[in-house]
Amino acid sequence: MLGWALVFLLLAIVAGVLGFFALVGIAASIAKILFLGFLAVLVIHFVMRAVRGRSETQ
Repeated sequence: MLGWALVFLLLAIVAGVLGFFALVGIAASIAKILFLGFLAVLVIHFVMRAVRGRSETQ
């Protein structure tokens, strides 16, 4: 998910340099949504791991 967010961020930057401003807004919005989704999953993972009180390898 984080990889896709970075891809859309790079797409937004390249589109901005080339002057495709409508595409910039769409790609930046997608990148933002994917990044926030990644952060939400990361926080949920850390909370669940803390609640269980053990590491992933056990």
